[in-house]
Amino acid sequence: MFFKYKIPVLILFMLFTALCGYYVTQLKFSFSFDQFFPKGDPDYKYYQEFIKDFETDDNFLLIGLPNKPSVFDSVFLKKVSIATTDIQNIKHVQQVRSLTNLDYPVKTPFGFMTIPALHVDQPELYEEDKNIIYDDKRLVHNLINDSGDALTITIKTTDNLGMEDSKNLINSIDSLLSVDGINNRHYLGRSFFQRELVDFQTNEIRRSTIISGILITLFLFFLYRKPLSVLITLSTVGIGLLVFMGVLSMLGKELTALSALFPVLMLIVGSSDVIHIYTKFSDELKTNSDKYQAMWITIRQIGVATLITSLTTAFGFASLYTSKLESIQEFGIQCALGVVIAYLVVIFYMVPLLLLFSKEKLLPKGKSGDFWDKILEHIYKTTYQYPTRIMSIFIIFTIVMLTGMTMIKTNYSIIDNLPRNSTVRSDFLYFEENFGGFRPLEYAITAKNPGTDIESYQVLKEVNALEEKLLTYPFVKTALSQATLYKSISRSLGANQANAYLFPKDSTEFEIYKNLIKKSSARETAVMMSKNGDKTRISARVKDIGADSVAFFSAQVDSWINKNIDTSLVSIRRTGTGLVLDKNSIYVKDNLIQGLSISLILISLIMGIMLQSFRMLIIALIPNIIPLFVAAGILGFFNIDLEAGISIVFAIIFGIAVDDTIHFLAKYNLLLRDGLDKETAIYKTTKETGKSIIFTSLVLSVGFLVMIFSQNPPTFTIGILISLTLFSALLCDLYLLPVLLRNWHHPKNEEPSAD
Repeated sequence: MFFKYKIPVLILFMLFTALCGYYVTQLKFSFSFDQFFPKGDPDYKYYQEFIKDFETDDNFLLIGLPNKPSVFDSVFLKKVSIATTDIQNIKHVQQVRSLTNLDYPVKTPFGFMTIPALHVDQPELYEEDKNIIYDDKRLVHNLINDSGDALTITIKTTDNLGMEDSKNLINSIDSLLSVDGINNRHYLGRSFFQRELVDFQTNEIRRSTIISGILITLFLFFLYRKPLSVLITLSTVGIGLLVFMGVLSMLGKELTALSALFPVLMLIVGSSDVIHIYTKFSDELKTNSDKYQAMWITIRQIGVATLITSLTTAFGFASLYTSKLESIQEFGIQCALGVVIAYLVVIFYMVPLLLLFSKEKLLPKGKSGDFWDKILEHIYKTTYQYPTRIMSIFIIFTIVMLTGMTMIKTNYSIIDNLPRNSTVRSDFLYFEENFGGFRPLEYAITAKNPGTDIESYQVLKEVNALEEKLLTYPFVKTALSQATLYKSISRSLGANQANAYLFPKDSTEFEIYKNLIKKSSARETAVMMSKNGDKTRISARVKDIGADSVAFFSAQVDSWINKNIDTSLVSIRRTGTGLVLDKNSIYVKDNLIQGLSISLILISLIMGIMLQSFRMLIIALIPNIIPLFVAAGILGFFNIDLEAGISIVFAIIFGIAVDDTIHFLAKYNLLLRDGLDKETAIYKTTKETGKSIIFTSLVLSVGFLVMIFSQNPPTFTIGILISLTLFSALLCDLYLLPVLLRNWHHPKNEEPSAD
């Protein structure tokens, strides 16, 4: 052991900690929807090819501008007009549209001329403009809401803006609008999400670190009552978090949406290691005057078991690598690394530090164990006297939870993942209620025959039919295609009358319109047709109705396409970021089962090696599978959608819950090897290991309850789920596990024993 080198070990470790502290200051935050795209998915691969032919479907920023009772107010419209012009000059802005700069092409005896959709400087024409605007389905729910008290400035931005560019863009627009006197505004789009959610992540990590630290400090003080003991254990946990964050920075990692869980996870996982080792060490000090001998016994009996539990927890997190989402893969591997770091900090920092002090400075005066001894005595007697009743309760409870598990849904929606009481959430709801929503909906139309002109009458007639079909659904408010341009030309030739907004009735009329479009050099044509001319698209936005609902809608549309579209002429495929994100609801269950299966196999191998008995392995797994059913049952009964973020709960639960079982069985086996009979071994294990199991479970449960202070709905749900299920795991270890050992385990030295 390195006991005699404790001071050099401490010095080297503190130097490394200082280095990690420097790297923590270099940590960066990032947010990208790409993190939530399932890698390797065929639809994702197709979408990547699609954006090469066209452009991304999230390169827009909408600015919602309310003005009650009506937007048809000259002062307001002049401000909007100035802002629309000014925004065009901001970096990364490619195109700006609002009612104030929109022109209608109209056919006159002298040729085509344009008239403004809105005569900003002529209020006397507002009523006439209003009637024309509301007759135009291209504008309502797109540039103006149906109640006439809000309009939008629609901005097309550079594709795939990074976090810094997004932040600069929004800040520039904010400053400009404030100067122009527009203070009441709402945003929707990729750039705004990036700025707001990165700021949210930063604040969330600070908040969770502070609250977790306060709660764990109070708990450790209640537990050990000696300021020096609290300081040593608390500094161990805090340094574990610091070293972990520093190592992430050294490895060039950036903090993402899931990183807000890191402080809570590291503080409570570190606390668990600290409590197990420190509690055993303090117990040994009470009966052993030699602190080195006490530490050696602690390392031999608890340190090895804690190493095994750290490995099982790490494997539980690492099983998340089976997910198709890069963000969850990274989260799982980083958490596994964090668990190992937490253990190493205990060994190379807390252990040598404890050896610097005498037991008088570490142990509180007076008896402190009477309260817990009475509780554990009662638990032991209950399991001894009422085994059948305990088994029946757990069986019934498990059946109830399995019933709830059958009710789990995966109807993922965007709003359920946006922070509560946040600007990004309220703005998202504003656009959901007033305009066409956010969720992109794309259809790619490809000519089946190489010689087919994608802009032929036959093809665009089919495109128009699909576009019109999509607009019959109440949650699809806007749609744009190459066919839209032909209907717009038709309207311009019809004196801008709403009833003239029609697709050409025959190929002759179509060719006339086609020539007019070529002469006009319409900018929309470039993004509606692929570069090589073999594809076109329908681009729409839909309300946030949920992934399962969108999948049902998509199936209906596919069925309609097969019956009403000439599929020998074109192939039609849904694509876009909306579809790719929705695929997560399909993969989440498969990935969950796959990840848990791998975790179960790896952890079973470790436990099998430790226990060296197949029967004991089964006994050990039962108390740890029941909490998984509890988590699934809660999801089902409380109608909580299972989505990618929440699915990590199961890996966390299984990886952490198994720790206490390992500690219990490691102590039980050790006592059997020392010659004790089964019943005495169960009694002593309950009394000695039960205390640290209760302490760590309470720390874990309370620590995860910190997440209820989070404004992020998935984080809140994760906190509640893990806290409740870890409490159920505690009950399984203290009540069910002893009953299973009595009934199913038959050690070689088994003899009847009196209580």
